[in-house]
Amino acid sequence: MSDAGQQGNSETRQIAWREDSMATHFANVVNVQGTREQVDLFFGTNRTWNVSEADQVVVDLSNRIILTPLAAKRLHAVLGGVLSEYENRHGRLDVEA
Repeated sequence: MSDAGQQGNSETRQIAWREDSMATHFANVVNVQGTREQVDLFFGTNRTWNVSEADQVVVDLSNRIILTPLAAKRLHAVLGGVLSEYENRHGRLDVEA
């Protein structure tokens, strides 16, 4: 193994991101559920224009992503970093529970 592939005792790997089969979807609603074996992320779009006057909020679900708990933990770490950077640049995001 060459020195370019090592950094201390850890190995450095390149990642090749392939985009030819990627689809892009918009979502303004997300829900999460989990079991011991997996974490499910549900994405959708809120179709209710005036939530305060509606009897029911209608969300069109478009995607379900199933992650292993380890992949979910990595997503948590990366997403937390991205949102922290966003808030540093653009101001705090307040979320209603």
